[in-house]
Amino acid sequence: MSTISIESVTKRFPNGFEALKGISTDIAAGSFTVILGPSGAGKSTLLRLLNGLETPSDGSVTIDGETLEKATLRKMRSSVAMVFQQFNLVERLSVVTNVLTGRLAHRSWVGSVFYLFRNEDMDIAQETLARVGLTDKAWSRVDKLSGGQQQRVGIARALAQRPKVILADEPVASLDPVASEEIMGLLREICDRDGITVVVNLHQVDLARRFADRIIGMNSGKIVFDGSPKHMTQSVMRTIYQREDIEDDNSLDLALAYA
Repeated sequence: MSTISIESVTKRFPNGFEALKGISTDIAAGSFTVILGPSGAGKSTLLRLLNGLETPSDGSVTIDGETLEKATLRKMRSSVAMVFQQFNLVERLSVVTNVLTGRLAHRSWVGSVFYLFRNEDMDIAQETLARVGLTDKAWSRVDKLSGGQQQRVGIARALAQRPKVILADEPVASLDPVASEEIMGLLREICDRDGITVVVNLHQVDLARRFADRIIGMNSGKIVFDGSPKHMTQSVMRTIYQREDIEDDNSLDLALAYA
């Protein structure tokens, strides 16, 4: 299990835009945390920092007592898996080959370059496909699957990595309601059964309320709410989804539509 510590983190891009403004929080090992907020709130930037895809301009990110920095990135990335909104799969390859790419961090650079996998890797891939209910699709091309099935491949790939943390960036944004329920239920089951720390970016308030242990609300690069789903009142949602630059904005209406 893994504990994440975010200390006074600011992320400033070359054009001067501050995506994150000195945020601090801790995420408990084995917990299921949902990050809510409107577009531009800083949710995706925060997840990219947790995976080392971005580095803080100021402050620090620590996972299991190790600060994310250049010297530790390869090691930490092997224990932090990502699930993406657009799946990030190689569509021309089979399902099982896509899942096996989750083992690349555990191979030598030669093995990684030439996609060389051991029998152990194949056993892990088959195991994770069984977990997500896709054993019968192992040798199908990914581009022949539905969106929900492709996202399950993405989750199987993450599981094959044997991570301590799974980060999911809007994993159900492009899925229908039934598939969204399945994906969120699968992530919740993985958190409960494996003790893996799960952090999910969402815009659907109803899913956040039903699946999360804790909700972190973000707006304009700051944390504006941090608490239990039962405390997600309309007043709290107004705080999360308000836009300072626009008085009459439909962000709150959209959020309430999903509540």
